[in-house]
Amino acid sequence: MVCVEPIRDKNKIETVKRILKENGSRDYLLFLLGINSGLRISDILKLKISDVKDKKYIELHEQKTGKYKRFPITNSYKSALEDYIIGKNSDEWLFSSQRGRKPITRIQAYRIICNACSKAGITFRISTHTLRKTFGYHFYNKTKDVALLQCIFNHSAPSVTLRYIGINQDIIDENLKTFAL
Repeated sequence: MVCVEPIRDKNKIETVKRILKENGSRDYLLFLLGINSGLRISDILKLKISDVKDKKYIELHEQKTGKYKRFPITNSYKSALEDYIIGKNSDEWLFSSQRGRKPITRIQAYRIICNACSKAGITFRISTHTLRKTFGYHFYNKTKDVALLQCIFNHSAPSVTLRYIGINQDIIDENLKTFAL
């Protein structure tokens, strides 16, 4: 399995946001929700307008684990979300396809994210999972609370979480750069 990377550079994140905003509010919101919630793309794409409209929290059962998850609708994407859902029916998919009354597919979400990252000059391995890893990487760097992040991600051990978000590799790389005998 090929391992994808988080977007570590905040300037690159801002560039991707700008590119996606130019594409349209749906793609921009997809990215914002992904990097600010830590949800898997499979759970994001299953959301309907009714799951977010007039709510303070998004509640769902994770598709992969079946576990209940609740997380706040934060200021980091709240205004973009509110602007996006104006005039939409509650039974519509939050990220609906242009070709019908279905949500966009994982493949389409992948194309959206990869195209924007490519335009932003990001050359490392990217996928929709990059959104979740980006959330984890920056959450950990801000809080240094691996136990809380482990809980958010439903990981079995802190070492799994650190490896997952690339912190272990960052530490190894940084220490090897200055090591000399």
